[in-house]
Amino acid sequence: MAKIIDKYVWLMDTIRKAGDTGISFEQINEEWLRKDNQHLSEGLGLLKRTFHKWCVAISKQFGIEIECRRKGGYRYYISNPENFEGHDLNNWLIDTISVSQVLMHNMALKDRILLEYVPSGQQYLPIILDAMSDSHVLSISHQSYWHEHAQTLLVHPYCVKLFKQRWYMVAFCPERNAIRTYALDRILDIKPRGEKFVVPASFSPSVFFKNAYGVMIGNELPRDIKLKVNAFQANYLRSLPLHQSQQEVYKSLNYSIFTFHLSPEFDFMMELLSMGDEVEVLEPQSLRSSIAAIAHNMSAMYDNDKM
Repeated sequence: MAKIIDKYVWLMDTIRKAGDTGISFEQINEEWLRKDNQHLSEGLGLLKRTFHKWCVAISKQFGIEIECRRKGGYRYYISNPENFEGHDLNNWLIDTISVSQVLMHNMALKDRILLEYVPSGQQYLPIILDAMSDSHVLSISHQSYWHEHAQTLLVHPYCVKLFKQRWYMVAFCPERNAIRTYALDRILDIKPRGEKFVVPASFSPSVFFKNAYGVMIGNELPRDIKLKVNAFQANYLRSLPLHQSQQEVYKSLNYSIFTFHLSPEFDFMMELLSMGDEVEVLEPQSLRSSIAAIAHNMSAMYDNDKM
């Protein structure tokens, strides 16, 4: 199953790269037989009936429509590219599998390719996704950083999110009558139960995290935030925005000013602190004061070295 998905992704990526002009079946076959793709093609040409079979499967599984434009010599193109632009999962899958294919072709360089570890993803993610698909309650043994002993809880898994190399499950906990976020690497055991649950029609994962920087949903209300960022660090924020609400409202040779609308929870504050003196909080005053207090405590801690 994994290999056929790889083939679907290869085909989508190949046609997507061709853009609006499209690509002929002959050109697709040439790409298919390239040395880089030997692990997929095994040196065998792509049959046209197989190609059309894949197009149908891609439409069903990914919602991506591959159509043929007869004018100009029967060229294939993606008729609904917005399904790439507006669908994070499609983009993530295609980018991830495309990179995986490149890495597979370069296994000889394995000692020179360094990756980041994502804990517990393969161990618990399939169980959680199955429970989400079947609407089954889960029993989890969860060891929080804030509790000495693990807790056994029944939860209704609503959605999952990947953030900073960690997978998280968002679930309703009847015992606490609240929606909570559980890091998969803090789960010690997980078992599906026979009971069923229903995800409320009012719950939307994108709305739930709309005002969050990462995964923390606390008591902080969303606020307008203004940051002064030096010219060097501003390049990083432009290439990889911190949040969907990010806007650059002023730019000069020395610094830029970025605005956000989000809840300034602990994980957002830690991100700001990781940038050191390259970022200054201008507004709101409460966030500026919190960052200043942490910076003061850090300074006092290192001042002890003078004693």
